[in-house]
Amino acid sequence: MLNIDSKPSAKAVVIGATSGIGYHLAKVLSNNGYVVGITGRRLHLLEKLKDELPTQTFIQEMDLTNADAAQLELHSLIKAMQGIDLLIISAGTGSNDPEMPWQGEKETIDTNVLGFTAMANTAFHHFKQQGSGHLVGISSIAAIRGGDAPAYNASKAFVSNYLQGLRHLVAKSGMMITVTDVQPGFVATAMAQGDGLFWVASPEKAATQIYDAIKKNKKHVYVTKRWRFIGWVMKLIPEIIYNKL
Repeated sequence: MLNIDSKPSAKAVVIGATSGIGYHLAKVLSNNGYVVGITGRRLHLLEKLKDELPTQTFIQEMDLTNADAAQLELHSLIKAMQGIDLLIISAGTGSNDPEMPWQGEKETIDTNVLGFTAMANTAFHHFKQQGSGHLVGISSIAAIRGGDAPAYNASKAFVSNYLQGLRHLVAKSGMMITVTDVQPGFVATAMAQGDGLFWVASPEKAATQIYDAIKKNKKHVYVTKRWRFIGWVMKLIPEIIYNKL
């Protein structure tokens, strides 16, 4: 149901809205009065989602593995929406193959590093020119340390570090830009695979907690909140013990 108390003029773009957290974030935003721009590789899923949203929705087919083209497509989407107030980068991928095939590693880096940076950089410059804005990046608890999926963990460390760098620039300049780093634990999406998963959140719950963090202009948030404890442990545990886990 549409929240009539929200700002009807607020505009948001969700990068990677065809599934998982991004899909549910688009729904949460639209249900709270946002005009929404949604992007993804599968046009038919974008069109289906558009039909489900109660507010005006713009769609843009986009593949982050082609960062240069994605950057132009984001510019085009922002222009069509006549500016935006919020951009959420939810698109991401990762390979759990223990053989670490190069193609899987490359796709992870192309999407999570090059594609992410193209989106974040474009949004940051738009908000700087506009005078305000809110950039949200979906990183991961995996950003804290290396793990069984080296490229994935490293790419998410890049995401969190890049966002921190943007916050540093904002603080030095006094720009009215909010930058939020979201570090989810396990969320029930196609990427959450393997044994030993625990505290697995639904994508709906994750999206709700992320939206709450956006409303509060949080700089950093774990999703779900209990993963703050795991993050603390991961930072402190000695490597000789960590490597046996």
